[in-house]
Amino acid sequence: MKTCGARPGGPSTDGIDLSKQTVIQGQIIRDGIDDAVPNGTPVSNGHVRLLDATGEFTAEVPTNAEGQFRFFAAPGTWTLVVQAPGARVEKRVVAVQGNASDTVIHI
Repeated sequence: MKTCGARPGGPSTDGIDLSKQTVIQGQIIRDGIDDAVPNGTPVSNGHVRLLDATGEFTAEVPTNAEGQFRFFAAPGTWTLVVQAPGARVEKRVVAVQGNASDTVIHI
């Protein structure tokens, strides 16, 4: 998948009141180039875990057909743990209320 001009990352935030929510979301891509444009294949058979600042498990969601995921969480520093066939990646994110933390993770 190669896109041009499209916003990479998580699903649309239309309909979510970001002034009242803290959103961590993104997209998992396999074999991409880390240039902020999804260049690989979306990982639809993965799971993303959310760990708090102390490393404790908080939640886990599967990726959708486009490799996207979303968490609603408290503001602060979190760790995303991506688990997919043949890959495990960790990424720290900072969640801020009023602004979706949107990331593309290449595995």
